[in-house]
Amino acid sequence: MKTLKRIFEDKVLRNRILFVIGILSIIRVLAVLPIPGVDKGALANALSNNSFLGFLNIFSGGGLSSFSIIMLGVSPYITASIIMQLLTVLVPKFKEMYQEEGEAGRKKFSQYSRIITLPLAIVQGYAILTLLESQKIVAYLSNTQMAFNILIITAGSVLLMWLGEQINEYGIGNGVSLIIFAGIVATLPTSILQTFQAFDISMIPMIIAVVILVLLVIAGIVYVTEAERPIAITYSKQANSFYGSSGITNTYLPLRLNQAGVIPIIFAISILLFPQMIVQLFKNSPNSTLQSISEGVTSFLGNTLYYGILYFALVVLFTYFYTAVTFDSKKTAEDLQKSGAFIPGFRPGVATEDYIGEVLSRITFFGAVFLGLIAVLPIILQGITQINTLAIGGTSLLIAVSVVIDFVKKVDAQLTMREY
Repeated sequence: MKTLKRIFEDKVLRNRILFVIGILSIIRVLAVLPIPGVDKGALANALSNNSFLGFLNIFSGGGLSSFSIIMLGVSPYITASIIMQLLTVLVPKFKEMYQEEGEAGRKKFSQYSRIITLPLAIVQGYAILTLLESQKIVAYLSNTQMAFNILIITAGSVLLMWLGEQINEYGIGNGVSLIIFAGIVATLPTSILQTFQAFDISMIPMIIAVVILVLLVIAGIVYVTEAERPIAITYSKQANSFYGSSGITNTYLPLRLNQAGVIPIIFAISILLFPQMIVQLFKNSPNSTLQSISEGVTSFLGNTLYYGILYFALVVLFTYFYTAVTFDSKKTAEDLQKSGAFIPGFRPGVATEDYIGEVLSRITFFGAVFLGLIAVLPIILQGITQINTLAIGGTSLLIAVSVVIDFVKKVDAQLTMREY
């Protein structure tokens, strides 16, 4: 209660939170503005039985379930962000832009992501409409109708991207994550209802076990998110005298066990969704080779075992990748050296950089494996219980808990900053 009181007493922070609530409310309105010509019963059935469409519905903030103008959600923008992040590794110019050119460089980097989002939204829009049309969920679309619908949902996706960026700039928290979170919360009642519809009295012991496991998973997520590996650092006498104090000061550099947060899971799902969208374009192709590729990809990703292994590997890979992009050991070592700080037992410069990189690599391994196991756990539970909503519902829970933790931490950081 004290925290809530402090939030509402702080005009700037209160306005930021109210801004986020306002933007998410607008998105919920957009999510129920439908495009005509859909069989809602067939769409609801497809969403409950097709994990691909179910995950896409998460990224659309629940927009796909109502065949709304934002049915693509933030998926094109996330895919564009992944492409740009990969380019920081492959192209030195982009790495310099993102890590060394400060705020101006990151703004330019984001601009490239927006540009890439547009063609991706067009391609994904055409692919998803083709899929829904082939399954008789959407009535036959003429070329004009198809073009018009693609235009609408592309505009909806770009609008959603823009609203997410407004949250980043004028609100608090990560805009994309909060949009996905809002969709999860909105579709939660439906997911619970679908689970209870599949309920049988003989499943009571299993349901109790699943509930206990879910609570343990939430506790685990909170623990790993908050866990830190402190590295002792010492400020020299010269540095302290500059700041008006004397003697040697000991403090520590906190390295989080999971530096990447929930981003690896969002990236992994996006990567798994993208090829499934693209192969829909070739499903009815007159070219037998393209048809075979489409069927092969669909069959591979439709296999629960292969899908789970690939999902786990992608989460682990993106955890390492995103940590490497967002935390630069070299820059950290340079900043410590400039401020007159050093790690006892290691010379400033290269030795410090190597030590920080080594520690970060070790703790990231545990964080990545934990995140990967938590990500595939719902799929394993679905295989055991045969409840189809668990895979999607479990992933939704994981994202929701992580987003809430991140949001609370950012609010707390804002409150702490205003105390000084």
